[in-house]
Amino acid sequence: MLELTVAELAEARDLDLGASAWRRVAQARVDTFADATDDHQWIHVDPERAAGGPFGGTIAHGYLTLSLVPAMFKEILVIKDHARGLNYGLDQVRFTSPVPVGSEIRLAGVISSAARRDDGGVRYRVALRIEIRGQERPAMVGESIFVTYAR
Repeated sequence: MLELTVAELAEARDLDLGASAWRRVAQARVDTFADATDDHQWIHVDPERAAGGPFGGTIAHGYLTLSLVPAMFKEILVIKDHARGLNYGLDQVRFTSPVPVGSEIRLAGVISSAARRDDGGVRYRVALRIEIRGQERPAMVGESIFVTYAR
């Protein structure tokens, strides 16, 4: 886990953050996400039907995969003097490979750029990659934009 101050973050360019720990994607999590979003497509929630489908079993929702980014991101970067912050947006998010239920995923990130804002904050962009253990192709790629403020 990398630890930076907001001042150090403002100067970061092409800084590899490494990867989070692996986390298993369980069917119970997929089912809970389906309930929360009203997306009960069989490919996600019906293991018997999905066994005969294109992926040989159920897969996680793409948006579930994306929703795990904040929890995994906390494992790779800590801003030591962070007082408050916000998710500013996402760019170029693509779901490039399905995440089979029961597989393990992790987040890898690179701070691609950072800039000071007139209001004292720092806006920074992080190239994200959700990896699936044992697979070359990532589950998701994209860029997240954050704003943070020092204490």
